[in-house]
Amino acid sequence: MKTMYVYILKCSDNSYYTGVTNDLDKRIVEHNYGINKDCYTYTRRPLNLVFYEIFQNPTQAILWEKKIKGWSRAKKEALISSEFEKLTDLSKCKNESSSLLYIKGASTTLSETEQQQQQQQHVTLSEVEGKL
Repeated sequence: MKTMYVYILKCSDNSYYTGVTNDLDKRIVEHNYGINKDCYTYTRRPLNLVFYEIFQNPTQAILWEKKIKGWSRAKKEALISSEFEKLTDLSKCKNESSSLLYIKGASTTLSETEQQQQQQQHVTLSEVEGKL
């Protein structure tokens, strides 16, 4: 089976580009040379390789690339710096609509009255199942 690489480049504008290839050295040269004007990295050169991982299974490599592309900047930086213990925390939803925050009543922007009103309007799964 052919060796595949999932890689992350840091662009000159400090953004990150994640890709997959079967020839890492050649692909980095292509990115830095600017072969394709429509490529994300074309106007963000020079580029620096900051992370790569080797795969023997092309399907696994492609799935890993797609997963990383969906990550936040902070999560990519934790991966790049090998701070794997941060990945779980960085995966947690922290916005106001998070069910964990709602259940804990940890909303910081709603007044106490607004939180109580929302809790009164909240219908639990068991209440819904009981009406079925």
